[in-house]
Amino acid sequence: MSFFAFSQELPERNKLPFEPEKEKKTDTVKVNVNDALKIGTRKVRDSVKNDSIKNDSVPAKQPILLDQVKYKAKDYVKISQRKKEILLYDEAEIYYQDTELKSGIIILNYEKNEVYAGRLKDTAGVYSQAPYFKQADNIVEPDSIRFNFDTEKALIWNSRTEQNSTQIFGELTKKENDSVIFIKNAKFTTSKDIDNPEYYFLARKIKLVPNKKIVSGVTNMYIADVPTPIGFPFAYFPLTDDRASGFIFPTFGENSSRGYFFQNGGYYFAVSDYFDLALLGDYYTNGSYAFRIESNYALRYRFRGNLSMRFEAVINSQRGFPDYSKSNIYNIRWSHNQDAKANPNSRFSASVNLGSSSFYQASINQLNTPNFLNNTLNSSVSYSKTFPSYPSVNVSLTATHTQNTQTESINLTLPTLQASVERIYPFAPKDGIKKGILKNVNFQYNLRGENRINTTDSVFFTKEMFDDAKVGVRHSIPVNTNFKVFNYISVSLGGNYDEVWTLQTSRRSDATIDQATGEQIASVKDTISGFDSFRTYNFSASVGTTLYGTFDRGKDRKIQAIRHTLRPSISYSYNPAFNQYYDEYIIDADNNTVQEYTRFEDGLFGTPSRNFASSIGINLANTVEAKVRPKDSTQTESKKVMLLNSLNFSTSYNIAADSLAWSPVRVSGSTQLFNNKLNVNFGANLDPYAIDNQGIRINKFNIDNGGSLFRLTSANLNFNYSFSSKSLEGKSDSSVDNTRSGGRDDDLFGRAQDFSDRQTFNDDDDDDEEKEDVEAYRAKIPWDLRLAYTVTYLNSNRQNEISNNSLMFSGNVELTPQWKVGVSSGYDFKNKGFTFTQMRFERDLKSWRINFNWVPFSSRASWYFFIGIKASILRDVKWEQRSEPDRRL
Repeated sequence: MSFFAFSQELPERNKLPFEPEKEKKTDTVKVNVNDALKIGTRKVRDSVKNDSIKNDSVPAKQPILLDQVKYKAKDYVKISQRKKEILLYDEAEIYYQDTELKSGIIILNYEKNEVYAGRLKDTAGVYSQAPYFKQADNIVEPDSIRFNFDTEKALIWNSRTEQNSTQIFGELTKKENDSVIFIKNAKFTTSKDIDNPEYYFLARKIKLVPNKKIVSGVTNMYIADVPTPIGFPFAYFPLTDDRASGFIFPTFGENSSRGYFFQNGGYYFAVSDYFDLALLGDYYTNGSYAFRIESNYALRYRFRGNLSMRFEAVINSQRGFPDYSKSNIYNIRWSHNQDAKANPNSRFSASVNLGSSSFYQASINQLNTPNFLNNTLNSSVSYSKTFPSYPSVNVSLTATHTQNTQTESINLTLPTLQASVERIYPFAPKDGIKKGILKNVNFQYNLRGENRINTTDSVFFTKEMFDDAKVGVRHSIPVNTNFKVFNYISVSLGGNYDEVWTLQTSRRSDATIDQATGEQIASVKDTISGFDSFRTYNFSASVGTTLYGTFDRGKDRKIQAIRHTLRPSISYSYNPAFNQYYDEYIIDADNNTVQEYTRFEDGLFGTPSRNFASSIGINLANTVEAKVRPKDSTQTESKKVMLLNSLNFSTSYNIAADSLAWSPVRVSGSTQLFNNKLNVNFGANLDPYAIDNQGIRINKFNIDNGGSLFRLTSANLNFNYSFSSKSLEGKSDSSVDNTRSGGRDDDLFGRAQDFSDRQTFNDDDDDDEEKEDVEAYRAKIPWDLRLAYTVTYLNSNRQNEISNNSLMFSGNVELTPQWKVGVSSGYDFKNKGFTFTQMRFERDLKSWRINFNWVPFSSRASWYFFIGIKASILRDVKWEQRSEPDRRL
């Protein structure tokens, strides 16, 4: 507990009550300013020098002071035998056991074992040298103090103490012992300006238990020394540096379809140093309610994670109205990360986000405002293990989940088993260079087993979801080798053997004619349970090289040289036909139409190839980089700049095809500009064949049909631009991360914030960092900007249209150290309208903060206003008002 001086003087205390009067009698003795006194151990002279009783049966009385009292003063020290006092004047100091006292004037009564300390007052009436009292770890700096060495009780006038970042001012403080302190007319605040706080609470009486709690009576809030009607009949404030269990005060509001409500109220359990638990609930007057369970856990150097489970019973409108509806929604989020140093050979991780498809759309919690645009939910829980002996074996077990919130379809793998054996070179020594076609021969073994489930939201977590589960195992053994020809041409040869196991196959019956009625009986597809398998293989070869071309412009130029890297390659692939796995069935008994099918058509890993394929692939990869002269003349090395990260052209020709042998040419590329802040990606498909009036490709080149050499069927362009004032200065730029609430890792769709919950509030204030001066801020305004643009062109059937053309943007500006504004929005150029828009305003009021979020339009149109104290101990002193979206409009 730390105490400091309080600047406000009390009118009735212009003079200290124990300020010594000038003595008329000269019974004082001046001593050295640096002296020591043993009190309680003085020898008392008896009138009888020789006492016959040397040892008294009554135990000797313990000395009053049990240790040496050290004292000194700058001006003088006087000892009064009549009053049993020691007076120290000007920069007086006393040391006794663990007690240290410094003040302008000190009076020590060694008979009562009391010490008095106060300030000095000059001729102008100015006080100086306020007392400094320290006992163990407790420090007091009041106007004056009275302390008893025996009882350790004290009276302190105009004291100030700090408890858990809370400043407490007291007009009169009574210290009972080390555990209990009573304060009269106490003011407590979390303001950093301790001499002129912008707000404080005034309590007539409080009881302070250091590092444990504060209990107060009638309390009123003062803002800028002006009383407000905000008050409490009593208050309780826990004080602890450790996490403590306690109630979580809810927030209140009103919703047009659910009535009045309170949200996020509950109880927090500080279970241990390794994990905690929060139970929260919502209630609405129309009957809707919600429960949420949240937990954070961590074990240093092992793992850390968090878990959140939420359930909501949603009732809209009132029973009997046409818009009445009732539904249950839920959401489960789990994140687990293992420390890389915990176990180098095994790893467990989890990233789960699953629940009702309509959860983000139906929930009105503030955190879900920007998340309702998410169309997919993804989850993955995996464990991997490596056996390091040669050849090493990697085994992983993964459960995945993919959910489309629009179609409500869910794909699960429960689980996926993967195993692989390290690449083995049977003809090469374990040590040394692998050179030549034979030494580079290598093979692997890979296994993948899946239990895949395709279901819907309505039957999720029910036994019906397992009815259509599919199980399969795939074994793969790739064999490869590579070598060089003429030292510049790289040749690769390979083959692959696959074997697929399944526990379910299908069988189709022929369509027949009912002899009795003459009606046609359609073909029936039956599911056959039992083990079955098929085997396939293929071969491939590729030839490639790397060509360099450099255009040297001279060292005196800004761009000194440009280098073009060209990587052409030609590949050949051979895939035989596996007709032995195909059967025929009659689909039309009248015409006896025959159709081929394979019993593995519903398998997890595809079907064996029915058609023979022999194709040649052509690929051309390009990169362009420049050598730029450095701006700093003292640097000798030129800077390399990537102008074009990639520009690829690829196509293939099927030798075995009778028609349409050429596949469309795929063009793709990417680059980074402006110091890698602007990422650009583009692509296009060029079809050499023409189409008929129905949009079907025909076996005729487009140039022979009166068109160009290639027909542009589709194209796409997108770029992302993210930069800020910090990045321009070479500092790291930390972007907003909404993944904890189930959203994006940026704020292009807005920020997920519940201002009442400090865990989700991105508080940029740091108590350990001082804010910049306002004058300096005028020349340097922090800001950040994120842009995402995408455009897609379609012309597969001569539609010649832009299917998607939109720009998303998000920016934040700190206009002053106290004002921050931000916006997230976008514009759809095709539909000519703005996308989801969120505007943010934040005002720092030192000890308080004001936040205002506004969604001006769309189905989520709403606003949210919040003002509250930033300090966690007074986080429930707040006022918030919100306008929830009205989905009926």
